[in-house]
Amino acid sequence: MIKVGIIGAAGYTAGELIRILIRHSEAEVMFVQSESHAGKKVTKVHKDLIGETDLLFSKEISENEVDVFFLCKGHGESKIIVEQNPFVLKKKVIDLSQDFRLKTALNFVYGLPEINRNKLRSTNRIANPGCFATSIQLGLLPAIKLNSMTGPVSISGITGSTGAGQKPSSTSHFSWRSNNASVYKALTHQHLSEINETFKSINTDFDSKLLFVPYRGAFTRGIITTVHFETSLSENQLLDTYKSFYTEAPFTYIVEENPDLKQVIGTNKCLVYPKVIDGTAIIISVIDNLLKGASGQAVQNMNLQFGIPEKMGLNLKSIVF
Repeated sequence: MIKVGIIGAAGYTAGELIRILIRHSEAEVMFVQSESHAGKKVTKVHKDLIGETDLLFSKEISENEVDVFFLCKGHGESKIIVEQNPFVLKKKVIDLSQDFRLKTALNFVYGLPEINRNKLRSTNRIANPGCFATSIQLGLLPAIKLNSMTGPVSISGITGSTGAGQKPSSTSHFSWRSNNASVYKALTHQHLSEINETFKSINTDFDSKLLFVPYRGAFTRGIITTVHFETSLSENQLLDTYKSFYTEAPFTYIVEENPDLKQVIGTNKCLVYPKVIDGTAIIISVIDNLLKGASGQAVQNMNLQFGIPEKMGLNLKSIVF
Protein backbone atom coordinates (compact mmCIF):
# COMPACT_ATOMS: atom_id res chain seq x y z
CA MET A 1 0.00 0.00 0.00
CA ILE A 2 1.12 3.57 -0.73
CA LYS A 3 1.16 5.42 2.59
CA VAL A 4 -0.07 9.00 2.16
CA GLY A 5 0.25 12.17 4.24
CA ILE A 6 -1.79 15.26 3.35
CA ILE A 7 -0.51 18.65 4.53
CA GLY A 8 -3.05 21.48 4.63
CA ALA A 9 -6.06 19.20 4.56
CA ALA A 10 -9.00 21.53 5.22
CA GLY A 11 -9.48 23.12 1.77
CA TYR A 12 -11.49 22.10 -1.28
CA THR A 13 -8.65 20.33 -3.10
CA ALA A 14 -7.66 18.39 0.03
CA GLY A 15 -11.27 17.32 0.54
CA GLU A 16 -11.40 15.92 -2.99
CA LEU A 17 -8.01 14.27 -2.48
CA ILE A 18 -9.22 12.51 0.67
CA ARG A 19 -12.42 11.41 -1.09
CA ILE A 20 -10.39 9.78 -3.89
CA LEU A 21 -7.65 8.26 -1.73
CA ILE A 22 -9.83 6.58 0.88
CA ARG A 23 -11.35 4.56 -1.98
CA HIS A 24 -8.03 3.99 -3.78
CA SER A 25 -7.19 0.27 -3.68
CA GLU A 26 -3.42 0.88 -3.43
CA ALA A 27 -3.36 3.87 -1.04
CA GLU A 28 -3.75 4.34 2.71
CA VAL A 29 -4.14 7.82 4.22
CA MET A 30 -1.87 7.91 7.29
CA PHE A 31 -2.60 11.47 8.41
CA VAL A 32 -4.35 14.66 7.34
CA GLN A 33 -2.81 17.81 8.80
CA SER A 34 -4.49 21.12 9.54
CA GLU A 35 -3.33 23.53 12.23
CA SER A 36 -6.69 25.33 12.36
CA HIS A 37 -8.75 22.12 12.72
CA ALA A 38 -6.35 19.90 14.70
CA GLY A 39 -8.18 17.28 16.77
CA LYS A 40 -11.46 17.61 14.89
CA LYS A 41 -13.04 14.92 12.78
CA VAL A 42 -12.38 15.35 9.07
CA THR A 43 -16.14 15.10 8.53
CA LYS A 44 -16.69 18.31 10.52
CA VAL A 45 -15.07 20.17 7.61
CA HIS A 46 -15.57 17.81 4.66
CA LYS A 47 -19.21 16.95 5.29
CA ASP A 48 -19.52 14.92 2.09
CA LEU A 49 -17.29 12.31 3.77
CA ILE A 50 -19.72 11.49 6.62
CA GLY A 51 -19.90 7.71 6.81
CA GLU A 52 -16.78 7.38 4.64
CA THR A 53 -13.94 7.97 7.13
CA ASP A 54 -13.12 8.32 10.82
CA LEU A 55 -9.93 10.33 10.21
CA LEU A 56 -9.04 13.19 12.55
CA PHE A 57 -7.06 16.28 11.60
CA SER A 58 -3.59 16.33 13.16
CA LYS A 59 -1.58 19.42 14.03
CA GLU A 60 1.83 17.94 13.37
CA ILE A 61 3.39 16.73 10.13
CA SER A 62 4.58 13.17 10.61
CA GLU A 63 7.46 11.73 8.61
CA ASN A 64 6.99 8.18 9.90
CA GLU A 65 5.45 5.53 7.66
CA VAL A 66 4.72 7.96 4.83
CA ASP A 67 5.68 7.24 1.20
CA VAL A 68 4.26 10.41 -0.39
CA PHE A 69 3.28 13.85 0.86
CA PHE A 70 0.58 15.91 -0.83
CA LEU A 71 1.02 19.63 -0.17
CA CYS A 72 -2.38 21.35 -0.26
CA LYS A 73 -1.39 24.62 1.36
CA GLY A 74 -1.98 28.05 -0.19
CA HIS A 75 0.35 29.60 -2.72
CA GLY A 76 3.63 30.61 -1.07
CA GLU A 77 3.13 28.24 1.86
CA SER A 78 4.54 25.06 0.28
CA LYS A 79 8.01 26.61 0.15
CA ILE A 80 7.74 27.37 3.86
CA ILE A 81 6.64 23.80 4.60
CA VAL A 82 9.66 22.23 2.90
CA GLU A 83 12.04 24.75 4.49
CA GLN A 84 10.71 24.06 7.98
CA ASN A 85 10.33 20.30 7.43
CA PRO A 86 13.28 19.19 5.26
CA PHE A 87 12.30 15.52 5.66
CA VAL A 88 9.37 16.18 3.29
CA LEU A 89 11.70 16.34 0.29
CA LYS A 90 13.32 13.05 1.29
CA LYS A 91 10.05 11.32 0.38
CA LYS A 92 7.96 11.53 -2.75
CA VAL A 93 6.05 14.82 -2.79
CA ILE A 94 3.25 16.26 -4.94
CA ASP A 95 2.62 19.98 -4.51
CA LEU A 96 -0.76 21.42 -5.50
CA SER A 97 0.26 25.08 -5.11
CA GLN A 98 2.06 27.20 -7.70
CA ASP A 99 5.29 27.34 -5.67
CA PHE A 100 7.32 24.84 -7.73
CA ARG A 101 5.65 24.90 -11.15
CA LEU A 102 8.35 26.98 -12.79
CA LYS A 103 11.84 25.55 -13.13
CA THR A 104 13.58 25.68 -9.76
CA ALA A 105 16.76 24.44 -8.13
CA LEU A 106 14.65 21.84 -6.30
CA ASN A 107 14.03 19.99 -9.60
CA PHE A 108 10.27 19.49 -9.44
CA VAL A 109 8.79 17.93 -12.58
CA TYR A 110 5.75 19.69 -14.00
CA GLY A 111 2.85 17.30 -13.45
CA LEU A 112 1.04 17.35 -16.78
CA PRO A 113 0.99 13.64 -17.73
CA GLU A 114 0.00 14.30 -21.33
CA ILE A 115 3.53 15.56 -22.02
CA ASN A 116 5.66 14.47 -19.04
CA ARG A 117 4.46 10.91 -18.39
CA ASN A 118 7.92 9.31 -18.53
CA LYS A 119 9.53 11.99 -16.37
CA LEU A 120 6.76 11.64 -13.79
CA ARG A 121 7.46 7.91 -13.51
CA SER A 122 11.04 8.58 -12.42
CA THR A 123 10.81 11.64 -10.15
CA ASN A 124 10.18 12.08 -6.44
CA ARG A 125 9.03 15.70 -6.81
CA ILE A 126 5.96 16.78 -8.78
CA ALA A 127 4.47 20.25 -9.19
CA ASN A 128 0.79 19.83 -10.02
CA PRO A 129 -0.40 22.26 -12.76
CA GLY A 130 -2.89 25.04 -12.17
CA CYS A 131 -6.55 24.49 -13.08
CA PHE A 132 -6.81 27.10 -15.85
CA ALA A 133 -3.33 26.08 -17.02
CA THR A 134 -4.45 22.45 -17.39
CA SER A 135 -7.52 23.30 -19.47
CA ILE A 136 -5.69 25.81 -21.67
CA GLN A 137 -2.67 23.59 -22.25
CA LEU A 138 -4.70 20.50 -23.10
CA GLY A 139 -6.61 22.65 -25.58
CA LEU A 140 -3.45 23.94 -27.24
CA LEU A 141 -0.61 21.42 -26.90
CA PRO A 142 -1.09 19.59 -30.24
CA ALA A 143 -1.31 22.89 -32.13
CA ILE A 144 1.77 24.26 -30.34
CA LYS A 145 3.85 21.19 -31.08
CA LEU A 146 2.89 21.36 -34.76
CA ASN A 147 3.40 25.15 -34.76
CA SER A 148 0.13 25.44 -36.64
CA MET A 149 -0.88 28.97 -35.68
CA THR A 150 0.02 32.40 -36.96
CA GLY A 151 -0.19 35.55 -34.89
CA PRO A 152 -1.47 35.83 -31.32
CA VAL A 153 -3.57 33.20 -29.55
CA SER A 154 -6.76 34.52 -27.98
CA ILE A 155 -8.01 32.65 -24.91
CA SER A 156 -11.09 33.10 -22.77
CA GLY A 157 -12.14 30.94 -19.86
CA ILE A 158 -14.75 30.81 -17.14
CA THR A 159 -14.35 29.12 -13.76
CA GLY A 160 -16.61 28.21 -10.87
CA SER A 161 -16.33 29.71 -7.40
CA THR A 162 -14.39 26.76 -5.95
CA GLY A 163 -11.43 27.95 -8.02
CA ALA A 164 -11.04 30.78 -5.49
CA GLY A 165 -10.52 28.34 -2.61
CA GLN A 166 -12.51 27.64 0.54
CA LYS A 167 -11.64 30.84 2.40
CA PRO A 168 -14.53 33.29 1.81
CA SER A 169 -13.90 36.44 -0.20
CA SER A 170 -16.07 39.21 -1.61
CA THR A 171 -16.10 37.59 -5.06
CA SER A 172 -16.95 34.09 -3.85
CA HIS A 173 -19.80 35.18 -1.58
CA PHE A 174 -23.12 33.74 -2.85
CA SER A 175 -24.96 37.07 -2.93
CA TRP A 176 -22.25 38.53 -5.17
CA ARG A 177 -21.58 35.51 -7.35
CA SER A 178 -25.18 34.46 -8.02
CA ASN A 179 -26.64 35.85 -11.27
CA ASN A 180 -23.35 37.61 -11.89
CA ALA A 181 -20.15 37.34 -13.94
CA SER A 182 -16.93 39.34 -14.11
CA VAL A 183 -13.50 39.47 -15.73
CA TYR A 184 -10.44 39.26 -13.49
CA LYS A 185 -6.67 39.38 -14.07
CA ALA A 186 -7.13 40.04 -17.79
CA LEU A 187 -3.87 39.33 -19.69
CA THR A 188 -1.99 38.97 -16.37
CA HIS A 189 -3.24 35.68 -14.89
CA GLN A 190 -0.56 33.85 -12.88
CA HIS A 191 -0.98 30.62 -14.88
CA LEU A 192 0.40 32.25 -18.02
CA SER A 193 3.97 31.80 -16.78
CA GLU A 194 3.71 28.02 -16.45
CA ILE A 195 1.79 27.78 -19.75
CA ASN A 196 4.47 29.67 -21.66
CA GLU A 197 7.20 27.57 -20.06
CA THR A 198 5.44 24.36 -21.10
CA PHE A 199 4.89 25.53 -24.66
CA LYS A 200 8.56 26.51 -25.01
CA SER A 201 9.57 23.07 -23.72
CA ILE A 202 7.71 21.26 -26.53
CA ASN A 203 8.40 23.81 -29.28
CA THR A 204 11.39 26.12 -28.89
CA ASP A 205 10.16 28.15 -31.88
CA PHE A 206 6.89 29.05 -30.17
CA ASP A 207 6.64 32.83 -29.91
CA SER A 208 2.92 33.60 -30.27
CA LYS A 209 1.47 35.96 -27.70
CA LEU A 210 -1.12 34.44 -25.36
CA LEU A 211 -4.02 36.83 -24.74
CA PHE A 212 -5.96 35.32 -21.86
CA VAL A 213 -9.12 36.81 -20.38
CA PRO A 214 -10.55 34.78 -17.44
CA TYR A 215 -14.09 35.09 -16.08
CA ARG A 216 -15.73 34.27 -12.76
CA GLY A 217 -18.91 32.26 -13.27
CA ALA A 218 -22.08 31.90 -11.19
CA PHE A 219 -21.58 28.17 -10.56
CA THR A 220 -19.48 26.18 -8.12
CA ARG A 221 -17.09 23.99 -10.09
CA GLY A 222 -15.73 23.44 -13.57
CA ILE A 223 -13.76 25.32 -16.22
CA ILE A 224 -14.51 26.00 -19.88
CA THR A 225 -11.73 27.55 -21.96
CA THR A 226 -11.93 28.62 -25.60
CA VAL A 227 -8.88 29.41 -27.70
CA HIS A 228 -8.75 30.66 -31.24
CA PHE A 229 -6.00 31.48 -33.72
CA GLU A 230 -5.42 31.72 -37.45
CA THR A 231 -4.32 28.46 -39.10
CA SER A 232 -3.66 26.97 -42.52
CA LEU A 233 -4.90 23.55 -41.40
CA SER A 234 -8.23 22.16 -42.51
CA GLU A 235 -10.65 20.94 -39.85
CA ASN A 236 -9.85 17.29 -40.68
CA GLN A 237 -6.12 17.96 -40.40
CA LEU A 238 -6.57 19.69 -37.05
CA LEU A 239 -8.80 16.89 -35.77
CA ASP A 240 -6.30 14.21 -36.85
CA THR A 241 -3.48 16.16 -35.17
CA TYR A 242 -5.36 16.28 -31.88
CA LYS A 243 -6.44 12.62 -31.97
CA SER A 244 -2.89 11.49 -32.70
CA PHE A 245 -1.38 13.64 -29.93
CA TYR A 246 -3.69 12.24 -27.24
CA THR A 247 -3.68 8.57 -28.35
CA GLU A 248 -2.07 7.43 -25.08
CA ALA A 249 -3.73 9.97 -22.77
CA PRO A 250 -6.27 8.02 -20.68
CA PHE A 251 -8.26 11.06 -19.48
CA THR A 252 -8.13 13.48 -22.44
CA TYR A 253 -10.78 12.85 -25.08
CA ILE A 254 -11.19 14.52 -28.46
CA VAL A 255 -14.88 15.04 -29.12
CA GLU A 256 -16.72 16.10 -32.26
CA GLU A 257 -19.67 17.79 -30.55
CA ASN A 258 -19.56 20.96 -28.47
CA PRO A 259 -19.00 19.77 -24.86
CA ASP A 260 -20.54 21.12 -21.67
CA LEU A 261 -19.40 21.19 -18.05
CA LYS A 262 -21.73 18.50 -16.72
CA GLN A 263 -19.96 15.94 -18.88
CA VAL A 264 -16.79 16.30 -16.79
CA ILE A 265 -17.91 17.46 -13.32
CA GLY A 266 -16.91 14.83 -10.76
CA THR A 267 -14.39 13.21 -13.13
CA ASN A 268 -10.71 13.43 -14.06
CA LYS A 269 -11.56 13.91 -17.74
CA CYS A 270 -10.76 16.70 -20.13
CA LEU A 271 -12.92 16.96 -23.25
CA VAL A 272 -11.34 18.83 -26.17
CA TYR A 273 -13.36 20.03 -29.16
CA PRO A 274 -11.25 21.27 -32.12
CA LYS A 275 -12.90 23.06 -35.05
CA VAL A 276 -11.84 25.26 -37.99
CA ILE A 277 -14.08 28.01 -39.38
CA ASP A 278 -12.88 30.11 -42.34
CA GLY A 279 -9.19 29.69 -41.49
CA THR A 280 -9.64 30.21 -37.75
CA ALA A 281 -9.10 27.32 -35.36
CA ILE A 282 -11.38 27.25 -32.34
CA ILE A 283 -10.65 24.77 -29.56
CA ILE A 284 -12.94 24.33 -26.56
CA SER A 285 -11.80 22.34 -23.53
CA VAL A 286 -13.69 21.50 -20.35
CA ILE A 287 -12.50 20.09 -17.00
CA ASP A 288 -13.53 19.84 -13.38
CA ASN A 289 -11.23 22.41 -11.75
CA LEU A 290 -11.03 20.41 -8.50
CA LEU A 291 -10.23 17.08 -10.18
CA LYS A 292 -8.38 17.17 -13.51
CA GLY A 293 -7.48 20.74 -12.53
CA ALA A 294 -6.17 19.74 -9.09
CA SER A 295 -6.72 16.62 -6.93
CA GLY A 296 -7.61 14.09 -9.62
CA GLN A 297 -4.53 15.01 -11.61
CA ALA A 298 -2.46 14.81 -8.39
CA VAL A 299 -3.61 11.20 -7.85
CA GLN A 300 -2.92 10.47 -11.53
CA ASN A 301 0.60 11.74 -10.90
CA MET A 302 0.94 9.61 -7.77
CA ASN A 303 -0.05 6.54 -9.76
CA LEU A 304 2.68 7.30 -12.29
CA GLN A 305 5.24 7.88 -9.52
CA PHE A 306 4.57 4.49 -8.00
CA GLY A 307 4.31 2.57 -11.26
CA ILE A 308 0.69 1.51 -10.88
CA PRO A 309 -2.07 1.87 -13.52
CA GLU A 310 -2.59 5.53 -14.30
CA LYS A 311 -6.39 5.36 -13.97
CA MET A 312 -6.42 3.57 -10.63
CA GLY A 313 -8.84 5.21 -8.21
CA LEU A 314 -9.98 7.64 -10.89
CA ASN A 315 -12.77 5.81 -12.71
CA LEU A 316 -15.23 8.51 -11.77
CA LYS A 317 -18.55 9.24 -13.45
CA SER A 318 -19.89 12.71 -14.25
CA ILE A 319 -23.17 13.89 -12.72
CA VAL A 320 -24.86 14.79 -16.06
CA PHE A 321 -28.17 15.69 -14.35
